[in-house]
Order: sequence, then structure tokens, then C-alpha cells
Amino acid sequence: MTPETHILVLYTGGTLGMVESEQGLVTAGDFDQRLRKALDQLSPSRRSRLPIFTLREFPQLIDSSSATPADWQTIAAEIADAYDSFDGFVVLQGTDTLAWTASSLAFQLKGTARPVIVSGAQLPLEAAGSDALTNVELALAAAAQPMLNEVVVAFGGQLLRGVCTRKWFTQDHRGFTTPNAPLLGEWVDDRVVLYAGRLLDDQGPAFELPDYARLGQDAIIRLPLYPGISAESVRVQLMRTQVKGAVLELWGSGNLPEDAELLGVLADARGEGKLLAGISQCPHGPVSIGHYAAGAGLATIGVLSGDDMTLEAVFTKLLHLVALNQDEAWQRERFLMPLVAERASGLL
Repeated sequence: MTPETHILVLYTGGTLGMVESEQGLVTAGDFDQRLRKALDQLSPSRRSRLPIFTLREFPQLIDSSSATPADWQTIAAEIADAYDSFDGFVVLQGTDTLAWTASSLAFQLKGTARPVIVSGAQLPLEAAGSDALTNVELALAAAAQPMLNEVVVAFGGQLLRGVCTRKWFTQDHRGFTTPNAPLLGEWVDDRVVLYAGRLLDDQGPAFELPDYARLGQDAIIRLPLYPGISAESVRVQLMRTQVKGAVLELWGSGNLPEDAELLGVLADARGEGKLLAGISQCPHGPVSIGHYAAGAGLATIGVLSGDDMTLEAVFTKLLHLVALNQDEAWQRERFLMPLVAERASGLL
């Protein structure tokens, strides 16, 4: 960090900025003043290590439970528009869909040579025992690290690859994890320590900012298996006109019930050009579609392997590829390519 390092903070909403009311926690604004007041409580040495920042508060604050792909598009556009004016970026939002935002930003801002740090908190800034201030302090410090050429989640003293991140705990201050990828860094003695061998190289910006909003709702859906799932249930969900693809949440290493009718529905969907990608319902480890006879039919009809990608990564990648409006062969090829280290196999 140099004395001139300047960070843009986008405050989009979330628990960290909420305040108590008679009805419970509610969204509140004026976050810039409240945050600077809280940062003033840090020791002089800690304050001196933080970069200067400009905070932009979204005019319509988003409860992350209600966030949509259009919101991810708005956040990416804000960063892209300001890219040449700042040295790094911090996105503050609610935790419920924070991993989804981080995954989407990773694909939209592919090749970023500036840190894009996503953070939030389990408790409001002014609440007793809150994690908000320490998370923001970590996020600001991380955003000033020129070696971070990617989207990163800063939470609970850890720096996590955004596109590999999942929310793991509802209340614990260390609320996020990357089940199949290692930490990128940690907060040690009030300083950022990076694990350089795990970081992405500077690829140079190759932003892809398609219009997600034009796809409407349910362009990509998720289809988790459960005991007794019927082919008709899958058909009703999958064969709607607006559905362009689906994340299939499979058993184990990529298995499907032995149900010819169910496989037939998936084959019909593939025949209509819908992108189908399979991941495991197990949080750790990859799928290996076709390894067992119970999953061999998936490989035959052309279900794509999501490897060890998270649900959030597969969903946002499918949405991103569909929004780019290229032909099906291109979409399938790009899905199988690691674009932003979303396929973490071999990194642990």
C-alpha cells in the first residue's frame, strides 16, 4: 500500500448496516458517517495502516435475501465504471447471498488486476460483540493489496477465493468457508498475511458484463435430488420455455436414481439445448459423472461435470454463459474451462 492508495467501498445493504427497531433489525442508511465513527475507535497504529476510501451507498439498500442477478450486474457495472479511478474495491452486503454475489462478480470481472473484496457481518456495526468493524477493517486492508488480482471474500479473519466460497454458519463469526479450496490469506496481528503461491496471476482485465436482466426469472434453476423424486416433478420445472439451464445436485460422486423416465426428461431438456451441469450434494470433493453405472446415463446425454465447484459457482457461471448469448457448443466448452479458478481440484 502507498500513501495514495484509494479504495472505493460500495455499501449495498445487509445486517452490518442495520439498526434495532421495535420490529427488529431494519435497514438503515448514513453508513459512511457511522463507519468512519467506528473506525476512529481503532488504535492509531491500526488506523494508520488502512487506505483512504470513498464510500458510495446504494440509493435502494438491498436485503441480500432478496438479491437478484440484476443486483449482481449493477454491482459489477459500478466497479467497471470506476475501475481506472481506484486501486481496489470493497463490496459490503448481507451474508445470506454474499457467496452468490462473490461468485457472479468473479465471472463478470474476470481478469481484474485490482482487488475486489466482498464482506459483511453477522451482527450490526453498533451491536455488542459485533464482527462488522473487524470484517470491514480486514476488507479495506485486503483491498490495498496489489497482489490480489481477483474477487475475494473477507470474513472472520480469513481471505477466501470468492468463486469457491459458501456460507457455512448462520451465526458464527467465521461464517464462510471454501470446502475445496485453500485460504488465500489471514488477518494476523492486525495485518494481512497472503499465501502468495495460492493467488491468481495478473491476467489483465477481460471483463464480461452481459445483461442478466434481459433473461428474466428462472433462466437457470437448481434441481436437487431427493429420495422418491419423480420424473414429472423434474419435467414441470425443467421444460418451461424460460429455463435455459439447470444445476443438478446429484448423489455422491455424480449418481442419479435408476429411473429411465427421469433420465428421459433430462435427455429431452438436452435435446432442446438446455445446459445441464451436475455437482455433488456432498460439500467436499468432486463429481465423476459416469464413474458408477447409476450416473452413466448422465454422461451419455451430455450433462456437464461441475467437478468440485460450489452450487453458487455453477449457478452463476451457467447464468453468465447464457447471458453472453453465444451458441450452445461455445457455452459447453466455456463451462468446462476454468475461467477464474472456480474448479479448485488439486489446490488443497
